[in-house]
Amino acid sequence: MKRIILLSCLSLVFFIAFAQKKQYDVVVVGANPGGIMAAISAAKLGKTVLLLERTNHIGGLPANGLGATDIDTRGATTGLFLEFVQRIKAHYVNQYGAQSQQVKDSRDGYHFEPSVAEKVFLAMLAEQPKVTVLKMRQFDALPKNIVLQNNAVKSITVTNRETKKLEQYIGNVFIDGTYEGDLAAAAGIPFRVGREGKKEYNEIGAGVVYKFWDGPEVDSLTTHKADTAIQAYNYRVNLTKNTAQKVDFVKPANYNRNEYLSLVDDVKLGRQQAIGPLKSGIDMVVNSVGIPNGKVDANNQHAALISTDLPEENYYWPKASWAWRDQYAERLRSYTLGLLYFAAHDEALPQEFRTKVQQWGLAKDEYQDNQNFPRQVYVREGRRIVGLHTFTANDALPVNGSERPPVYAKSITAGHYSLDSHATRKRENGKPVLEGFLSYKTKPYTVPLEVIIPQKITNVLCPVPVSGTHIGFSTLRMEPCWMAIGQAAGVTASLMLDKKTLAKDIPAVSIQNILIDQKATLIYVEDVKLNDPDFKMVQLLGLKGYLPSFKANLNDKISAETLKNWEKLAGRKLSFTTSHTRREVLQYIFNKTYPNI
Repeated sequence: MKRIILLSCLSLVFFIAFAQKKQYDVVVVGANPGGIMAAISAAKLGKTVLLLERTNHIGGLPANGLGATDIDTRGATTGLFLEFVQRIKAHYVNQYGAQSQQVKDSRDGYHFEPSVAEKVFLAMLAEQPKVTVLKMRQFDALPKNIVLQNNAVKSITVTNRETKKLEQYIGNVFIDGTYEGDLAAAAGIPFRVGREGKKEYNEIGAGVVYKFWDGPEVDSLTTHKADTAIQAYNYRVNLTKNTAQKVDFVKPANYNRNEYLSLVDDVKLGRQQAIGPLKSGIDMVVNSVGIPNGKVDANNQHAALISTDLPEENYYWPKASWAWRDQYAERLRSYTLGLLYFAAHDEALPQEFRTKVQQWGLAKDEYQDNQNFPRQVYVREGRRIVGLHTFTANDALPVNGSERPPVYAKSITAGHYSLDSHATRKRENGKPVLEGFLSYKTKPYTVPLEVIIPQKITNVLCPVPVSGTHIGFSTLRMEPCWMAIGQAAGVTASLMLDKKTLAKDIPAVSIQNILIDQKATLIYVEDVKLNDPDFKMVQLLGLKGYLPSFKANLNDKISAETLKNWEKLAGRKLSFTTSHTRREVLQYIFNKTYPNI
């Protein structure tokens, strides 16, 4: 009898714990920009979507200080990302007027305040009635929080951080929108952490690298060997010189002056790790980029040997518990505030330098529920899944004899940013630069669908912890690219449900056709804009190799050599002459190749 009562009580506890048990077409973990765009694009195609966020705010890093968008060629990444940018600009136009300084400082919407970014994300989600957003839901990367069946995820369990109760959610497709790859790890999807060596993929910048910023590698120190190091994290703090809107830098509770003493000689001796002009004032401590309303996005200073990055101490973050991550986040906050206080007030620094730094303070009207400090750590790199394609540095660099990097027929977005990693080690005595800090220029590239499809588990897509090497991932990790990949993940999830098939078995053109209709760019072509009536033609044929250069020159007469090359690609004789334009020939090929589009 006692056993029956005990079992009944346990059943009741289990029922209460999982009273929240709902089913959705698509479940997205992580309301970072990549996850948000995945949710929106799936909902636009009629799917019910649950978007789970651990904190009380959505938006990831753009809503936490990263207001200077990282993109080298604006036209390379469009779609929902461009809609986000356009809404940012519209906000400043509507709020301050088209000719206002705020609109100018927004740089067409690519620069913004974090509070505005969050408002825009919220507005975009609010327009999708099929998206349910639940905040304060924590997913812990443990196998017990995943129910697997036939190599597919059936449900996940999260903790409601307000009620402390467990909640279970059932889905048909799951999307990992976390910076850390937590969902993928819990599901048993293989992943990478750390850096590959040069011998693995023959990548520029692979492994252990000592390099001057905007300068050469230090050959005597660089080994290119693999290791488990993680590039540094920081906070993207928002500062202002507006005396009515600034909060002065104050000493944090756990202030340790010794951590910052190396800055003194750097300032006095003009010492930095960059090739180029010496920074001055607060720019010796942070890299400041203007955003509207007299604020800056203050990032780690690339030229500095000590700044807001805190290398080494974040190594555990990708695979750590949330309790450990929260502890590190507080440590990083204290370190950052301590650095700013030291730069403004420590008497070992020259008075002129301190006076310049004291002109600045935290922006009073940002993060008002968090003492004007960003709520989220800038997690530049976490886990990277092992997918059907591993994106490497070579995927972002021109192929020998070509303008373009490799063109992938299954591209889900174009992208363009440098190969970019922050330091992986703290300052080392006798070494002129921080190890792991590097940047190499790229060209606009294509991102294949296979980077979001894991080799294991059939119904999980990973648009944020994508499959790539450390160096390959270092260009994909920018928010515009993550948003575009997220949009593609939402479309892919929808088609998986419509066609009742696996992501890898969906014809790429089915995904691409929808993405192009949603104004996405899959291959960058400089002279064919989104509003060109032949944009889709150029996109799809460009991915088949018809446009090896960045210009289509559609209205030029076709050359005999090009006509011959296109005949080979088309696999048919083309009844055209050099009196015809490239547009006319491509239109014919397009109609024959894609008669139903």
